Amino acid sequence: MEPATWQKILDLCDKLSNVTYENLTKIIRLESTGSATAARNLDDSDRNDIDTWMGGGTCFSMTWHLYQSFADMGLHPRLVMGHKRKERNIHCALILPNVSLDTATLSSNTPYLKATEGSDLIAHSSYLFDPGYLIFDPLQIPLQPPFGTGEAFFPLVPNCVRLVRPTEDRMELWTGGAGAPMKLRFEYPVEGVSVEEFKQHWSESFYREMMTYPVLNRLDREHGIQYYYQKGNLVVRDANGSRMERIDESLRVEKLSEIFRLSPDLVEKALGILSR
Repeated sequence: MEPATWQKILDLCDKLSNVTYENLTKIIRLESTGSATAARNLDDSDRNDIDTWMGGGTCFSMTWHLYQSFADMGLHPRLVMGHKRKERNIHCALILPNVSLDTATLSSNTPYLKATEGSDLIAHSSYLFDPGYLIFDPLQIPLQPPFGTGEAFFPLVPNCVRLVRPTEDRMELWTGGAGAPMKLRFEYPVEGVSVEEFKQHWSESFYREMMTYPVLNRLDREHGIQYYYQKGNLVVRDANGSRMERIDESLRVEKLSEIFRLSPDLVEKALGILSR
């Protein structure tokens, strides 16, 4: 891969980091169409630039945008689904396989990768992209034993990330930070799924329990601060730890719009749908 192409990938990830994870646009689309498939087809994350999206999106919107963008660059990304405990296909991400880069390009653009793999960088590797979990850096996937250590650690802020390869066909995502222990978040079968299967899981996601209340998540990458809102509670996480506050219902539209950089009209419309 040419260094210029790798830089385009990093620039795209950086731009995507300004998008808010939110299910409000999803709630509005489902209400307006009455059908998950029709609502999914209204999603504009693949047809428009990030700046002209309806709002933000969940992991499906973000991953699909990245997938389409990589494909337009002539790359061959692989869509993967994430399982959580007993909940299967609840999350998604993508893998960019067989990337060849010179070590100078890697070390200058993503310096933490040197610490990840030891004394020498792996110049021919695969990368995990998981924007739906607010990870906006390409994560170099470790090789499973006996070809590698089977683990890779990324000191991101405010959430550190560890990738674990217990077997060749399976990968785990662990996160923690600010003194909190690492927790297993998702397990990915690395062989991936077809576009058709991905879209099926996307449609099914419109009827999950999390669509019955607002879920918003935003990373201030510059300052290393994460904002997470669910069921009336706002969690703010940084390198020093987490704090929680309750947002009064009378202030929700104003506060959520300001913190998560969404239109007040969009927030008010989605909350109105959920209150019926």
